[in-house]
Amino acid sequence: MRASRKAVAVVLAVVSAVAGLAFQQRRSGNYEWEMQNPAVDPPDKDEPGEFSFARLRYRSEGGRRRSSWGTDANKAERVFVQGVRRLTRVHARSVEEIVDVEDDGMFNWPWLYAVEVGHWSLSDSHAKRLRAYLDKGGFLMVDDFHGTYEWAVFLDSLRKIFPNRTIIDLESPNQLFHVIYDLDQRFQVPGRRYIYSGETYERDGYEAKWRAVLDDQNRVQVLICHNMDLGDAWEWADDPRYPENFASLAYRIGINGLVYSMTH
Repeated sequence: MRASRKAVAVVLAVVSAVAGLAFQQRRSGNYEWEMQNPAVDPPDKDEPGEFSFARLRYRSEGGRRRSSWGTDANKAERVFVQGVRRLTRVHARSVEEIVDVEDDGMFNWPWLYAVEVGHWSLSDSHAKRLRAYLDKGGFLMVDDFHGTYEWAVFLDSLRKIFPNRTIIDLESPNQLFHVIYDLDQRFQVPGRRYIYSGETYERDGYEAKWRAVLDDQNRVQVLICHNMDLGDAWEWADDPRYPENFASLAYRIGINGLVYSMTH
């Protein structure tokens, strides 16, 4: 059953209640200092689910960890998961999983999200591990990187993962754009800075690019969201100053991606 735009808007109207949950011990533990916007744990934090938002913890340029992988974390995923629960029949766990690129537990999570990949720096061994993860059926969604410089940084590490695979522009007929929502009409989703600047782009990233790496069966292994900031849109969906149309599209893209990863 296709979900409606009105249904997404209803979710955005209630996410502020999520932000107002009573303070409790945070589940993020040792990773909290690396997160940009740590959120408090909800009462059902220990309840298992059939889907967990898994964020990839990678190494950044110059060996830094804090400033890149944890951008928008972990409020962005907490708010996004509330939308998954209300808009789909997927029983999503209310708290995220932080998946370190060096951790063998990575293979337990079929869907990974990586942010600010215009600053990641994968070693050959890390690239090999991600290649093994993806070839075993894993799905990686990358987001929040902008312009030609960050694309070049991202591509340098991606080529270590897939030295021989082609990056394609993902066209509207692809099943990923229709698995739950029909997303023929897409536009650039800006970060929170849009509230102050009125600009949807950052750096020279003027045009949103929907790209992918496919496996031999034409299944999307890596969904590449370039020149957009879906994580910011999730994170600030409860801010009345952030436009609803951007937040709604960000929800629909994320939900399509996770359902695709679980069904393809």
